This record gives sequence, structure tokens and C-alpha cells, in this order.
Amino acid sequence: MEKNMNALLEQMTLDEKIAQLVQLATFFYKGAAGDGEITGPMADLGIDQDVVINSGSVLGASGANEVRNIQKEHLAENRLGIPLLIMADIVHGFKTIFPVPLAIGCSWDMELAEKSAEIAAKEAAVSGVHVSFAPMVDLVRDPRWGRVMESTGEDPYLNSLFARAFVRGFQGNDLTNDQHRVAACVKHFAAYGAPEGGRDYNTVNMSERQLRESYLPAYKAALDEGCEMVMTAFNTVDGIPATGNKKLMRDLLRDEWGFDGVLISDWGAVKEQIFHGVAADERESALKSIVAGVDIEMMTSCYPKHLKELVESGEVSEEIIDESVLRILALKEKLGLFENPYRGADEELENQVIMSEEHRKASRELAAKSCVLLKNEGVLPLQKEQKVALVGPFAKSGDILGPWSWHGSKEEAVQLHEGFKMKMDATNLTIAEGSDIETVTEEQVQEAMKAAKEADVIVLALGERSSMSGEACCRADIRLPEAQIQLISKLKELQKPMVAVLFNGRPLDLHGVIDQVDAVLEAWYPGTEGGAAVADLLFGDVNPSGKLTMSFPFSVGQIPVYYNSFNTGRPNRPDAPNHYVSKYLDIPNEPLLPFGFGLSYTNFTYSEMTLTQTIITPNEPITVSVKVTNAGDTAGEEIVQLYIHDISGEIVRPLKELKGYSKVWLQPGETKEIFFTITEEQLRYYHSDLQFTSDNGEFHVMIGPNSKELSALTFELAK
Repeated sequence: MEKNMNALLEQMTLDEKIAQLVQLATFFYKGAAGDGEITGPMADLGIDQDVVINSGSVLGASGANEVRNIQKEHLAENRLGIPLLIMADIVHGFKTIFPVPLAIGCSWDMELAEKSAEIAAKEAAVSGVHVSFAPMVDLVRDPRWGRVMESTGEDPYLNSLFARAFVRGFQGNDLTNDQHRVAACVKHFAAYGAPEGGRDYNTVNMSERQLRESYLPAYKAALDEGCEMVMTAFNTVDGIPATGNKKLMRDLLRDEWGFDGVLISDWGAVKEQIFHGVAADERESALKSIVAGVDIEMMTSCYPKHLKELVESGEVSEEIIDESVLRILALKEKLGLFENPYRGADEELENQVIMSEEHRKASRELAAKSCVLLKNEGVLPLQKEQKVALVGPFAKSGDILGPWSWHGSKEEAVQLHEGFKMKMDATNLTIAEGSDIETVTEEQVQEAMKAAKEADVIVLALGERSSMSGEACCRADIRLPEAQIQLISKLKELQKPMVAVLFNGRPLDLHGVIDQVDAVLEAWYPGTEGGAAVADLLFGDVNPSGKLTMSFPFSVGQIPVYYNSFNTGRPNRPDAPNHYVSKYLDIPNEPLLPFGFGLSYTNFTYSEMTLTQTIITPNEPITVSVKVTNAGDTAGEEIVQLYIHDISGEIVRPLKELKGYSKVWLQPGETKEIFFTITEEQLRYYHSDLQFTSDNGEFHVMIGPNSKELSALTFELAK
């Protein structure tokens, strides 16, 4: 393969090589749906038809017919017959939409996460897509940032497990021969999830030690799983935009980690170095990005306009261009595109595979696993003979797919009222809008009051419309819109049991909701089968098992608030009531709902936590165990969580760090003993000299149902 690609490279002119490094949107290509005048867009980018003819990849094409037409037209004009790579954002489903990744994180279910990516890959592949711009594995701690919905949460260990699962699902074991898989592209490298102020594209500022310890592990896990591509981040890393950051991209990613796959910029990020203030013009932007190791420039034209003159001036070696071209050609060869440029694209299979019953069933199962029961004062599960008033802007809404479901169909999504009608006699169900997302009228309120007066229980379907989350959708006020808070307050006057179901893409400040209602189910954006899955949970056909992977703040003033934080020299402890401690005067330090929190329709108790021994060495791990009992009368699944605290480190250590978990299914009254092995390797961290080692001394091991309610034992590391 390498020999063939080198032979092909030798036939290419410098202009043809540079064009391979260009990614353009679908509308530039003949054969695209809605194919029209592209002179304007080409003029805006400052490119000509030759660049389009020789370009290496296309963004956003999908549908077997469109892809085949684009590829056919391209190959007819490309001198060497080099096929296009077809790339698209397949973030949490193609046509069958799964819950948003933050919701999938709350399932703590790697098998279902992998299955969701496998199904997304299959639907995308038969539609002609070769590469998915996923998974996004950015660690997130600020719910004001709109793209938290795209991450699996605030923990580096759990994010790393999900990164691996998604890559396995997208790529499978044999990307070359499995036509129903796609290449994965992990994003956004690096630390895109830590923008100052929770504002998208904003500055990221942290130490290299913090970067390595908290933010890099999930990217590394994806690459260790064989992820074929990496996408650069929009933000700065140590003062340098990621897309032109040689230390990050070439020194760390290429040299230290050994990544030899394709590195692509995010949309427009090469040229944006001008606005960052590290490049005077497009020429310097091109120079910095190619030197940093960026192979593909997405939707700006610094490379085609300036790389040739940079080579001719001697500022850029043609060998660097060749390296990038070879990486792109190698991925095309690995995908089998030279033998079959229409890889996977099959209109007949599209009709059979996309939105199949099997795929919808998987979406429903994962959605139910992803919802988190946040409060329940004896109201849930609902009884099927109860009279229910279903009230709120999401009662009859298909806007439950999330902001990255660009192929999803709101019309084909199962709405909440439809899910209810699957469970109960429709004559006992009254539906009222109650309010819009951000506005409310007196007529809407009166309609809701009338419906609720005749009901035994009120179910409120509330949340953010999908355009309030996602890229560039940051919010300083993360409460529900005031119109919905007013609706809750008005219905509260009826003094009837109330259940709130929340459809949203971020942890919210729940004041005005959780303190007013009797039960809260966090449904996130649950996907195509969302209404059915939520109804399964509300009526008790499925027992909630989801646990939060991102803390819910008490107030926006706490942010960032996360479980694995540091202590201070003046901690706010019950045994230290002094005024001069690290605390707020008006709110607690702790989040409203902690990482790992989630209720069930049954009660689980923990007992008899034991250690096999109290000394651990590099060659002798120890085992910790705990007995978990289902003390209720309903079968259910518990996620047993293991945390460790290094009591005295060379660097200040987090108060607790998730190091393992176990999912256990228990019948009523059943007890099982859960075992965890602790190794010296799990105790390592990045020291001040950036060496990844462990320290001798004492550690706490903690087990419990969430990051707050924990039992602890002590052991010692002796090396």
C-alpha cells in the first residue's frame, strides 16, 4: 500500500498535492443535490475550479445518490483519478438519533454507547459517508458552554472509556473490509471544553500539567483504540491557537504519541489565526498550520493560495506537503476508495437500514438508560389508570433530538404525548401547551389550569429548545426560561402532585423547578425514540438507572463546580467554623446535585466494605469489596462507584477521583458482593516535572452510589 501511494505521489504536481489538503463543502461540487452556481463561493475563498477538481475531501455530503454523483463527476475530471473522502458530523446518530453524548455518558453503559456508534456508522456508510467528525471527548466543567451536550462529562477516566467505545463502534475491527463502518475523527484537540467564561471559541488557559492530567487522557484513549483522524480545536493552548500550535500538534501528538493519521482543522480555524493575533495574514496562517502538522484545511483557502509560494521560497519543505498528502492517500487506501470510490453508498440498503425497527429499538433502550431521576417523593412511577394532565412546551414537540441531529427528523421522533398514549387510556390523558419555550400567555395558562384541575397528577414537559444548546449556544443564565417557571408556579396553586420532565442539553440551575415539584426526570435530548423511552420510565416499565456525569450547580455563581476539585489550605469543613475559610456567604460550596447522582424506584444499601490487605506495592495489587443490597420491592440496576484520594502528594491531589465502577442488577431483597482491584498504576499522576508516577503514602478508597455518599477505608502504597 505504501509503495503504491508513494508511486501515486510521484505523479502529482505540487498544485495537485496542495489541493489534496483542501476540504470544501458539498455545494462546490458537480453532482451535489441542489447543484447550482458556485462562482460566488469560489471567489469568496479565492480559489479556482482546478482546486475543486483536485481537492481531497468534501464536507457534508450524504445520501447514496448524491455521494455517487459527486464522486462520479469528480473522478471524471481528476487527472489521476484520486477519489474524494466524504466527511460529515455524525455525532449521536445519522437518521436514527440517539441521546446526546452527555446523556449517553449518564448511562455509564459502554456496550450501548458502542452500539449507538455502530448503528450511526452503518446508516452513514450506506449513505456514502466515509468519515464521522466524532467522537467529541472534550472534558467539560462549565454548563454555560453550549457544547457540553456533545461531551460525556467532567471525569477524565469515564470520558476515556466512552472515547474508546465510540471509536470501536464507528470503526469496528476491520475498517478496510467492513463497508458498514466509518473512520472516526476525535475532537477537538485540545482542551476545547475549557473556555473562559463558558463562552464558545474563547481563550483556554491552564498549566501543561493540568492539561495532561485532566484534558488529554480521553484523546489519547481514542487514539490508542485506533482512531484514524484528529480535529484541531478553535481555542488557544498556552497562548497559541491549537491549529498552529507546533508543540501541541507535531511535538506531542505526532512525536510523543506517535499519531500518524490525518489531522484536520475545524471549520475556518486555519485563517482564524489572523483574528487570534498570531498571524499577520493568510500566508502566515498557512505557514504556521502546515509546520504544526495540520494535513487538511477545512473551508478556508490559506493552503491553496499560499503553500506553493511557501515551498518555492524555501520556507516550507515539499517533504512536509508530501507527508500530509501521503497520510490522506493512506486513509483513502485503507477505506478501499481506490478500488471502490463509491464505498458503502447503496440506495437500496439505505431504504432497508436507515430508521429500521432494530435501530429504533436500540435508540429507545439507550434513551431509557440515559435519563436520570433527580427527585421522587413517592409520585413515580405513574399508575396507568391515573388521570394525567401533560402540560408544557415539550408535551407535543419533536424537538427532542438535540442540536447535532442534522439528518434527524423531528416529524419522525416519538413525542412525549405519543409515548403516554402507548401506556394509558387516552381518555385519561389531557394535554395542554401551558407556555412556549420563552413566552407565556394568559390563555395558555388558563388552558393548562383547566386540564390540571381534572387530573390526579400533573406531568410538566419542560426544557430548552435544541437551538439553545450546541455550538455557539452559550448561556449566562442557565435556569429554565422564566415563562416555564411561571407555569410551574401557577400550577403549584392546585396542590396536586407534579412531575417535571426536562429536555435540555446542559446541567441547569433547577431553582424554581426542583423545589416546586414532587419528582424530576432529566431526559436530556433523548433522540428519535425519546417520547417512548421517557414513558417507559415514568410508568415504571423501566426502572431508572442513569447517573449524572456532570454536576448540577446550585447557582451559576459556583461555576466551574465539579466533583474532583482540589481542597484549599482553609477548607470549609464542619470542624472549622471560622469565618476565614474558603466559602460563599450566600450559597453552599457544593453543587445542587453531584457527579454520579441518580435515583431509582428501589433503594440500594451498601455494607461490609473490606480490603484484602492495607499495603499495596507495584507488584501486589489489593482488592476492595462491598456488599450491595436491593432493599426495596422493585428490581433495579445500581452503578457502584469507586473513588480514590491521595492524602499527601507531591502535587495537590483531587479530593476524590473515579477509578472504577460496576453495574449490578439486583432483584428485591437480593445482595451481591462487588469486587474492585486497585493497582499501583491507578495511583499515578503527573508530577511537577511532568513525570507520570505515584507517591508512597496513605490513600483513601471510597465506594458508594455517587461522589458524595461514600464509605472509606485507608491503605498505603509502599514501593
